[in-house]
Amino acid sequence: MHDLAMGMPHVQRLEGTRGRPVYQVGGRSFVFFRNPRPDAADPETGERYPDVIVFWVASEADKEALVADEHSPFFTTPHFRGHPSVLLREAHLDRLGYDELAEIVQDAWLARASPRRARAWLEAHGLPSTPD
Repeated sequence: MHDLAMGMPHVQRLEGTRGRPVYQVGGRSFVFFRNPRPDAADPETGERYPDVIVFWVASEADKEALVADEHSPFFTTPHFRGHPSVLLREAHLDRLGYDELAEIVQDAWLARASPRRARAWLEAHGLPSTPD
């Protein structure tokens, strides 16, 4: 996961609260490892998840597509209502294939990169630089 985030252009890794990594492009976070908080906890024990990763998404529709699938490891909490991001427990990274995780990281980067950087990256990868 870390290599994927650092593999995107113009990325800076910062040390967030409690030393948890924050990945930014142009000073804007696109992936970060969250500290345990009461809104993301085990429903049986109430113990806060210590390993939540936040990924930016491009839109509410993208967020809903990821969290609505009952087989998806992505989730959200009321704290993130209206926020363009999805959550994933680090313990569940193995539920994603490499290509799916790469796509999530790339999409997070694209959601936060400047339009010029996003266009350049898309063009370099032979992808349309404007939405279909």
